[in-house]
Amino acid sequence: MTEQPQVFAAALSYKDPRAALDWLEEAFGFEMSLCISAANGQIMHAEMVYGDARVMLGAAGWADWAKSPADLGGANTQSLHVSVKDVDAHFARAKAAGAIIHAEPEDQFYGDRIYRAEDPEGHHWTFGQAKQEVAPEDWGLGDDVLVEIRS
Repeated sequence: MTEQPQVFAAALSYKDPRAALDWLEEAFGFEMSLCISAANGQIMHAEMVYGDARVMLGAAGWADWAKSPADLGGANTQSLHVSVKDVDAHFARAKAAGAIIHAEPEDQFYGDRIYRAEDPEGHHWTFGQAKQEVAPEDWGLGDDVLVEIRS
């Protein structure tokens, strides 16, 4: 058996996981790597990748706690962050595919350039590109903010 590297992967619930697979590919550039479907075509489990990032998805309601934000009035208990090579091109692709944009690409004080978007069922995503390395003491957060970094 091939040893798999340890990877943290989010698992998302969608009311229509098949539509989510198509949309995440078109808008965000994810590629399906695995899809397990029941005989009736209902997706039981799917996985998509974007570079080294992996996201798992399945049907909302497979367990009592598995809900789509669309089932909860848009509520989210998490958001997803994906590092991309060209955040402006990624943003243009997502916007053209109909992603709801919550923040257009903007340089951040810590050196990344990010944008925030929402998929059709209400999952929130942040996409970022490292643009420059900025030392924490140069972040300009003020003397009343404590930055603690552990390695």
